[in-house]
Amino acid sequence: MLAYFLPQGQELLVILLIVLIIFGGSKIPQLARGLGEGIREFKKASKEPPSDNPES
Repeated sequence: MLAYFLPQGQELLVILLIVLIIFGGSKIPQLARGLGEGIREFKKASKEPPSDNPES
C-alpha cells in the first residue's frame, strides 16, 4: 500500500532535478554526508541499551 505513495520513474527524476537546481551541484555531497551521519547516529542510539538511571 505504501508503494503507491513513493515517487517512481519520471517523478523521481523531476524531484532530483529540482533538488539539483535549488541546492546546486556543490551542496549535494554535503547534504548527503549530513544525512548519512544522522542515520548513523540514529542507528547507534537505537542499538544502545536503555539507561536505568532516571536522571539522564
